[in-house]
Amino acid sequence: MVSCLGDKDGNAKGNGFLLLDSQFNVKGRWEKPGHSPSFGYDFWYQPRHKTMISSSWGAPAAFTKGFNLQHVADGLYGRHLFVYSWPDGELKQTMDLGNTGLIPLEIRFLHDPSKDTGYVGCALSSNMVRFFKTQDGSWNHEVAISVQPLKVQNWILPEMPGLITDFLISLDDRFLYFVNWLHGDVRQYNIEDPKNPVLAGQVWVGGLVQKRSPIVAVTEDGHTWQSNVPEIQGRSLRGGPQMIQLSLDGKRLYVTNSLFSTWDRQFYPELMEKGSHMLQIDVDTEKGGLKINPNFFVDFGAEPDGPSLAHEMRYPGGDCTSDIWI
Repeated sequence: MVSCLGDKDGNAKGNGFLLLDSQFNVKGRWEKPGHSPSFGYDFWYQPRHKTMISSSWGAPAAFTKGFNLQHVADGLYGRHLFVYSWPDGELKQTMDLGNTGLIPLEIRFLHDPSKDTGYVGCALSSNMVRFFKTQDGSWNHEVAISVQPLKVQNWILPEMPGLITDFLISLDDRFLYFVNWLHGDVRQYNIEDPKNPVLAGQVWVGGLVQKRSPIVAVTEDGHTWQSNVPEIQGRSLRGGPQMIQLSLDGKRLYVTNSLFSTWDRQFYPELMEKGSHMLQIDVDTEKGGLKINPNFFVDFGAEPDGPSLAHEMRYPGGDCTSDIWI
């Protein structure tokens, strides 16, 4: 099943889900006729609760041109979650996340199939929103984690959102990890109590406010600061953390730094010249904690056909804990 963002002209309509057969031929639409919302993006299902929930990015005609704050005011970006019956494809409920849930992207249920709760990362609002089933069988939501914007100097706006672009949950449902693409940090939260996540680890691996940047953050008392981002094998870290993938044993978190070429060019032009890279962050799975592995650095700037932009990563199926596809 494949989600669709918009129509052939890039408008936020005609969305929904395509069903493919084992030969990747299109069989048709999954959702019932008339049950396609305006926006679409990621989705996750929990069969024991007969539910699938999808998120909403924006109109391709808007985001493919780069980020423009006016497009948010114009209604070209999403702020809703869509609740479907599974596997029927009937749109049962629409949850408006409001200004606390602007541009909800990646969405995840807890891995435990009996659980009726999950999270969605809302990029522009920089909130991690928890959704959950209520006693009457409907679904509700609340902000579980909020990343405060940084007051900054020498940037296009006086405040900089974290921009949560990706997150994941460990297979044992103990930890949640997410990235702030603009701020430049990767975070680990203990979610053994899903309602009350606790920060367990944080590491800076890039971002717009690192020490070699002209952009500085300003504290409430007027002091300025920049993040300490280390060099890895003598190389400066460029861009910001974007896509992440966790090893099956939960001990290694891999990070790439390209979001979307148009946005890369807008916020991190250095990526277009030097390409992206992949890092490994070692994880303390007992007490919590993150540490950059100094012996792992994959540079996509030296590809035979020129600098490349690395994006999604996935482990293959089975019990493999070492190989990773990118």
